[in-house]
Amino acid sequence: MARDKNRRILILGAGIMQGPVIRCAKDMGLETVVIDGDPRAPLAAAADRFECIDLKDIHTIEALARTLMAEGELKGVMTAGTDFSASVAWVAEKTGLPGISYERALDASDKERMRRRFAQAGLPSPAFTIMAEVPPASRDLSLGYPAVVKPVDNMGGRGCRRVDGFTELQAAVEEALRFSRSRRVIVEEYMEGPEFSVDAVIYRGIITICGLADRHICFPPYFIEMGHTMPTGIPQRDRDAIISLFIRGIRVLGIDTGAAKGDIKLTQKGPMIGEIAARLSGGYMSGWTYPYASGAEPCRGAICAALGIPPQGLEPQRNWTSAERAFISIPGLVRSIEGIEEARRIPGIKDIFFRAGPGRRISFPENNVSKGGNVISAAPDRETAVMAAEDAARSIRIRLAAPDPETDAFLKGPLEGSCFPPPAFTLDKKLLKELRELPEMAPPASRGPKTDNLRNPGLFFEGFLHSNLRDYMGRNPRETLDTVRQLTGPALETLPLGRDFWIALVRGGYQGGVYYIDRIIHRPPGGLL
Repeated sequence: MARDKNRRILILGAGIMQGPVIRCAKDMGLETVVIDGDPRAPLAAAADRFECIDLKDIHTIEALARTLMAEGELKGVMTAGTDFSASVAWVAEKTGLPGISYERALDASDKERMRRRFAQAGLPSPAFTIMAEVPPASRDLSLGYPAVVKPVDNMGGRGCRRVDGFTELQAAVEEALRFSRSRRVIVEEYMEGPEFSVDAVIYRGIITICGLADRHICFPPYFIEMGHTMPTGIPQRDRDAIISLFIRGIRVLGIDTGAAKGDIKLTQKGPMIGEIAARLSGGYMSGWTYPYASGAEPCRGAICAALGIPPQGLEPQRNWTSAERAFISIPGLVRSIEGIEEARRIPGIKDIFFRAGPGRRISFPENNVSKGGNVISAAPDRETAVMAAEDAARSIRIRLAAPDPETDAFLKGPLEGSCFPPPAFTLDKKLLKELRELPEMAPPASRGPKTDNLRNPGLFFEGFLHSNLRDYMGRNPRETLDTVRQLTGPALETLPLGRDFWIALVRGGYQGGVYYIDRIIHRPPGGLL
């Protein structure tokens, strides 16, 4: 479909998170010119015109914008779900398009500058210090512990983790420096409390809040978002306090045109700002769960603001709940992904996104871009939406290829104490003792009685099977064992399974149990784990 070159918009990013913006701009009759540093970016083909340009290369992006203006009018420039709002602001400032100044955008993307602005304005945010190298043993951390280490200029939780002592601090700073384009790391006071995300569209200084979501953060010392639920379920007074602080933060940063997203913690001292960025959120919020829950369209509103016209589509149409949940994997090589259609058939499921596929390596997540994938649901009530998303995430089963040294190393990891990656199930001392007393192997099932629906006597880890434990996807031990049975068939009942099988299952969940069986089939046991 030919589009009017006098109604063009330049969009930075052609990834999944920019998909809703691209589609919405097209629906509004705009010609979409989309740039990304990856020539194989997922949404490159969705653009009316695609250009492969590094999103950090502000001068080349500016040159493209001027060329577009010469060919036909360029109405606006924007991004969503990327950390390149400063590139957007540079182009807007240099070409006279609607937007904020480059300096303001740097304040909203560089965490050191942001923290300084908040501190100067007296807004509640953590104390901090900046490091450009791994601290020597002689340097004390005046903030005390626990603390949080993160790059000043990255997103998605890359290089971000909690530290509880000096040795951890040194390792975390070294890791975070690798993720920082400017080779700077911010070390912050740790904020204890639940976390929330909020989006807004701003037009001529008028701030419209699009929604407030609960974030579900797991797996310390890292901050892995295993999902979010929109809208939040907290009391109205807490919502008002969070939104009020977010609005104050937007004004302190000088974001008076475009969009803003905030991550706010609710601590014992009240709400504190994690960060505020001059863009719409990623993580499937602005483009998916906000519209599903309320019928409002933050993407449409942000496009309007980027064009310099009053925002449209921000009026809520309904009061539903939308839940996003991630599914994850232990390390290894993906052999297959099963249960996809089963997940799609669950009432309320709207979308399933995959970050991994057969033949690709996967790891236990250390940031928010290294998960297996995500599911999104929507329903008129919160319980139905949450249950649908969690059931769908559990329905998707990632089977790993065997043998594999990374998977072997993971399954040999500790079963107790504080460790990362954690075991799928955390056993108490009684269950650990029972596990260690199990026989190394059991005789084949054909010689054992059929008891409790399990023919193989090697499958009787009684205390564990009858416990109320849950793995990190919410499966109990029996559900986990049933999942192993679904994927391995008769092997579960006929192989001489014993203590090592249970160690693999406790450490790696259903994936560990399936991998152990597949490993036996490929090579007889003996020092297997």
